[in-house]
Amino acid sequence: MKKNLVLLALGALTFVSCQTQPKEDYSWIKKGLDAASAQLQLTAEEISSTNMLPRSIRTGYDMNFLCRQLERDSLTFKDSLRAQPTADQLGKRRLCSVYDWTSGFYPGSLWYAYELTGNDTLKTWAIQYTNLLNPVRYYTGTHDLGFMVNCSYGNAERLAPNDTIAAVMKETADNLCGRFNDSISAIRSWDFGTWNFPVIIDNMMNLDLLFNVAKATGNNSYKDIAVKHAMTTMNNHFRPDYTCWHVVSYNNDGTVEKKQTFQGKNDDSSWARGQAWAVYGYTACYRETQDTTFLNFAVKVADMIMNRVKTDDAIPYWDYDAPVTEETPRDASAASVTASALIELSTMVPDGKKYLDYAEKILKSLSGDAYLAKVGENQGFILMHSTGSLPNGSEIDTPLNYADYYYLEALKRFMDLKGISYKNL
Repeated sequence: MKKNLVLLALGALTFVSCQTQPKEDYSWIKKGLDAASAQLQLTAEEISSTNMLPRSIRTGYDMNFLCRQLERDSLTFKDSLRAQPTADQLGKRRLCSVYDWTSGFYPGSLWYAYELTGNDTLKTWAIQYTNLLNPVRYYTGTHDLGFMVNCSYGNAERLAPNDTIAAVMKETADNLCGRFNDSISAIRSWDFGTWNFPVIIDNMMNLDLLFNVAKATGNNSYKDIAVKHAMTTMNNHFRPDYTCWHVVSYNNDGTVEKKQTFQGKNDDSSWARGQAWAVYGYTACYRETQDTTFLNFAVKVADMIMNRVKTDDAIPYWDYDAPVTEETPRDASAASVTASALIELSTMVPDGKKYLDYAEKILKSLSGDAYLAKVGENQGFILMHSTGSLPNGSEIDTPLNYADYYYLEALKRFMDLKGISYKNL
């Protein structure tokens, strides 16, 4: 009898212990989604008559600041700078046309916010702003067609499919494939500059469009081009420590013409967003091919990022090799892309928890007051403190629409993985 009482008491103690385990606090997710929904809706209403899309807030630059960050002499640097915004433009929302490389991110953010919250008003706006991009299906002047169409129409296809969407995505994928060169085994990035055949690491992000159209049509030629491009980039874009160059230009026979940067500190530095594009791109390649070559490479790049980013909040400076001072800007866009990639990578490897934990740290930082804008402020953008192209004096320490997009994508991936629903937050 005494033994039974002891066992009963132990059982009751165990039950009480289980009942009193603290519940995981995900209030930061609700805070982020509520702010995002309000900001996106505010922006949609304010720009609805413009037929344009929100890109950033216009910022100027100080020549001495740029030279300090780049550790260059102003006399040899001036000519590379873009024009300063006018006084009446500073601090105002920067809009872009449907042909801008960032045009797909705002519609995509609306789709993600609708999906996560169930707010039908966001869906209505998402449809309206996605439809604006219909002319892009005929556009051949950029490699960023994946960003433009996969982020907008691609999410529309998941959440509100119709026949038009599939046609737009296929036509756009055909145009992207038209930029592929068989001799080089890569998709050409830019049509400007003095490079012979430039390929930038950003182009890894446009491959998802090809993967998706391959699956939708059953035509593996799209996938084959994506895989060839990824392999060529893997072979030529990366250093022994798994950091990458921003730009690699090829000769017509496929040999390398030059390796350099356009948006990083210098040719041999590690531009923060470029490293994020890399880990995201190769994680996606493994998802679509199950080729462990891509998985192993994504892991190496991920480990490099976690080792190189030394900030307390895991939000990187704009370039890993920039001089770190109080004025050195962060890049929340690089952090958002990295978080989204690492959440997916965490599901693919045995030691995935370290990647998920790191991504959660990033998301908590971005959802805090230091980066998450207050509703009604920040010109309707969700996140603050991203850096577009510091060497070109462009979009420095300002919100960027792609930071918002990948932040919401990362939240979705995190919530899906943890089984979290908005209504239960």
